[in-house]
Amino acid sequence: MSKSDPRLEAFGRLLNIMDDLREKCPWDREQTIESIRHLTIEETYELSDAILDNDMAEIEKELGDLALHLVFYSKIASETNAFDITSVLNGICEKLIRRHPHIYGDVQVDGADQVKQNWEQIKQKESKGKKSVLSGVPKSMPSLVKAMRMQEKAAQVGFDWPDKSLVWDKVEEELQEFKEADNSEKPSEFGDVLFSLVNYARWHDINPDDALELTNRKFKNRFETIERVAKEQGRELKSLTLEEMEEIWQQAK
Repeated sequence: MSKSDPRLEAFGRLLNIMDDLREKCPWDREQTIESIRHLTIEETYELSDAILDNDMAEIEKELGDLALHLVFYSKIASETNAFDITSVLNGICEKLIRRHPHIYGDVQVDGADQVKQNWEQIKQKESKGKKSVLSGVPKSMPSLVKAMRMQEKAAQVGFDWPDKSLVWDKVEEELQEFKEADNSEKPSEFGDVLFSLVNYARWHDINPDDALELTNRKFKNRFETIERVAKEQGRELKSLTLEEMEEIWQQAK
C-alpha cells in the first residue's frame, strides 16, 4: 500500500478534521466518551435501517458517521493517554491475524463453520480472565439478538442439539408448557418459547432479529394502508369495522 493511497489520505483527512473540531468547536470540545455513547447507538440503528432498506447511498453515509465516532472516541482517549487511534487500529489488526491462523499461519480449515469454531476457541484462550464462554455477549444487547449470540457461542463449544428435528420438538414442548402455565409463570414460559424459536431459526440459518424486523415492516406498511384508505373515505380509523380493516389488510398484501 503506497503512501499516496487515497484510502489513507481520506482517513488522514478525517483525523485532521477531528483534531480541529476538538480544539475549536465548543460542542465537540465538551464531549466525553460517555456523552456520545447514545449517539453511537443511534447511528448504529440508522445503519441497520439502511441495510434492511438495501439503500447503498444511505449505508455509505451511515458508515461515515460511525467512522467519525471511531475517531471521536480515540481522540478523547488520547488526551488522557488512555489509548489512541494508532493503538486501536493496531489492536484490531493483531486480533485478526491471531484469529485467522488459516491465513497467517499453518492451520488448515474445511469451510466457514470451522473458521468460526477456531475463532471462538482462540477467543477463549485470549480471555482467560473471563469465567464463561458467554461473557463476551454484551449485557445491553437487544434480547432477541442476545439469545442468538449465546446459542451460537454455546454451539461452537459443542453444546447444541444433535438433530434439527429435536429442535422443533423443543419448540412444541415449550409451547405446551406455556399453554399449561398459570398467570405468574406465563412470562417465564413465554420467554422459553421465544428462546426455543430463536434456536430453531438458527438451525435454519435465519437471523430472528432480521426476520422479525421484516414482519414489523410488513405490518407497518399494511396498517398504514388501512389508515390511508380511511382518510381517503373521510372516515375516522376507529369507525371502520374489523371486517372492513381486514378486507383492506388483505388487499394490501
